[in-house]
Amino acid sequence: MHKDELLELHEQMVTIMEHFRNHETVDGSLFDPYDELDVDPSHVHKSKSEHKHAVFVLGNALANVMSEDEFSPAGRVGKRMKELADDAESKI
Repeated sequence: MHKDELLELHEQMVTIMEHFRNHETVDGSLFDPYDELDVDPSHVHKSKSEHKHAVFVLGNALANVMSEDEFSPAGRVGKRMKELADDAESKI
């Protein structure tokens, strides 16, 4: 995936995150690991690896918001996103 495509995906995922944050039933602290990264889609000067890591961390948070438990389809996606985030972090 090219960096511009990754930035677009990152931006779309942030839009989804903002949608969930507006719901009172969603625990906003699930997005804290993403917020702590300080990598925003508008930060085009950051490396592709940093954006890739941010996308996986955000994907994990989004999957956790949508999952019923760790064995639900979203829960399994969340677990895989966590693995990918860890791998991407090791390459930064």
